[in-house]
Amino acid sequence: MDLNLSPEETAFRDEIRAFIKAEFNPETQQKMILGREIGKQDFVEWQRKLYDKGWATPHWPVEYGGCGWGPVQEYIFINELEQAPAPSPLPFNVSMVGPVIATFGNEEQKKKFLPGTASLDIWWCQGFSEPGAGSDLAGLKTTARREGDFYIINGQKTWTTLAQYADWIFVLARTNPQAEKKQMGISFILVDMKTPGVTVRPIQLIDGGHEVNEVWFDEVKVPAENLVGQENRGWDYAKFLLGNERMGIARVGITKQRLRRIRELAKLERYGDHPLMEEAWFREKLTAVEIELKALEITQLRVVAEARKRGRHGEPDPNSSILKIKGSELQQVATELMMDVVGPFVMPFGASMDDEDRTNEPPIGPDYAAAAAPSYFNNRKVSIYGGSNEIQRNIIAKAILGF
Repeated sequence: MDLNLSPEETAFRDEIRAFIKAEFNPETQQKMILGREIGKQDFVEWQRKLYDKGWATPHWPVEYGGCGWGPVQEYIFINELEQAPAPSPLPFNVSMVGPVIATFGNEEQKKKFLPGTASLDIWWCQGFSEPGAGSDLAGLKTTARREGDFYIINGQKTWTTLAQYADWIFVLARTNPQAEKKQMGISFILVDMKTPGVTVRPIQLIDGGHEVNEVWFDEVKVPAENLVGQENRGWDYAKFLLGNERMGIARVGITKQRLRRIRELAKLERYGDHPLMEEAWFREKLTAVEIELKALEITQLRVVAEARKRGRHGEPDPNSSILKIKGSELQQVATELMMDVVGPFVMPFGASMDDEDRTNEPPIGPDYAAAAAPSYFNNRKVSIYGGSNEIQRNIIAKAILGF
């Protein structure tokens, strides 16, 4: 298998790099390089530039705004964004609910939601996880009972990322409590966040930030026309969505960019009377991660090649679970290496960050050190969301190894 880019693919990669250099706000890029949070407007501004270019929803069907790219082009596109670094199109919109609506929604739903989903005129959040149903998502308790032309939703979702920005939420809710199997009684419903009875409550994370939330539903009245696909078939749509999500969680490009940054900073930071980069123990740790990342990248390219054979509408590849496990582990290791680089400067980890809610302590080190600890703590979650790594190992055992 030839994993090298063709001349056409190399030209495509160069076109993406040139677009990012010309169009991406350098101030926002600097925030990302330093590991600082970017706000809603930063996301919106960039995604609308991608939308105007025709690149916001590359893997959607062409009739709904897709680019008609193959899986290799899609891979190159995301990899270049991650390495720039620049934000990828908002995943809740582009990789999650958008493909579900485009594939399983009716024509009215497609016309109503897909254009705004692509342009980020609509910001979506994901209403899946609950306090007692995270990795065991099929055990969810949120209910939606049908009353005439409406569903009445009651329950709670948690760890809802960026719900504070969201206009709409896509919700998994139990519509048939008597179903023979719990997976068979779940529906996929679209809910306007402004509907009476929807309450968003922030969760402050260990890194000091407000990224996730609780979302409560108290007798929330939702038009039945907001049901996607068939009632009680939501589990099938959720599996379709999660397959797309896990392919993206590998984030090879993000880890590449982080390791490149670590190399740069390790040449600046001193270890005794010499740069840290000259220490054999540090070079060994860094090299080991780079080797594993290269192996992950090759594995991802194999999955991409298989996706090209299966076609766009083939079943999700269970190998995406391998990508999810190793990709999340390497993201975590990269943040640990950054902690090694900045050393004691990470102690007042909120210092010099942009978020006003964090500590006002003055920084004791360089600007780039302030984000190291928050990034380390925040990345503890990547081995859990999108289906915990333990669950992914079960999928691999069943779907690949046949146990």
